[in-house]
Amino acid sequence: MQITVNGTQLFYEQLGHGPAFILLHGNGEDHTLFSQLMTRLATHFTVYALDSRGHGQSQATAKLSYDLMTQDVSDFITQLHLDQPTILGFSDGGIVALMLAIAHPHQVGRLILAGTNLSPRGLKWTANLGFYMAYLFNRNPKLKMMFNAPHINPADLQTVHVPTLVLAGSRDLITARETRRIASGIPHAQLQILPGETHGSYIKDNAKLYAVIAPFLGL
Repeated sequence: MQITVNGTQLFYEQLGHGPAFILLHGNGEDHTLFSQLMTRLATHFTVYALDSRGHGQSQATAKLSYDLMTQDVSDFITQLHLDQPTILGFSDGGIVALMLAIAHPHQVGRLILAGTNLSPRGLKWTANLGFYMAYLFNRNPKLKMMFNAPHINPADLQTVHVPTLVLAGSRDLITARETRRIASGIPHAQLQILPGETHGSYIKDNAKLYAVIAPFLGL
């Protein structure tokens, strides 16, 4: 399905019935990352899996930033009249979900933040260097975002008052310190650091991801 939000055409898939649930993928990915998870969640929720601007089947745009992507999701929620959806964001999607909860708290019902960072310094130095070197080679604006942004004020985490689950792998490219900082900054947030998992291993294994989030969702 297609929708125009914030002056940009986004593609999304919708499945199921019940309270709204939005899935936000990471940098360089698309909604198909969550294909199996959508099916599992659709027995309890109306699930919306978006392609971010410049990704998948959504419109390529001259400008790409976390602020723009956050406004895209805010407008998506407004246009579809969604009532405080649960939002699961992975990596870049987690950044957008967190920024949305800070900027538009009335639009979010619950948060699941997977592999999320507040700033580039929240990435391990090897990951930051890798993204920078890759950008020098191909000048991909998606990569540039990752070592230049975001810049979320840790003090703003205190303004997030929705039930929140913070996830990361023990072998994540996000530092453990950054993950714990997010979890401790959001009032009453739950934290799970998954043993042996990398940044995306437990996300790509949709069955494993479902098992991790199901207790938080009360399923």
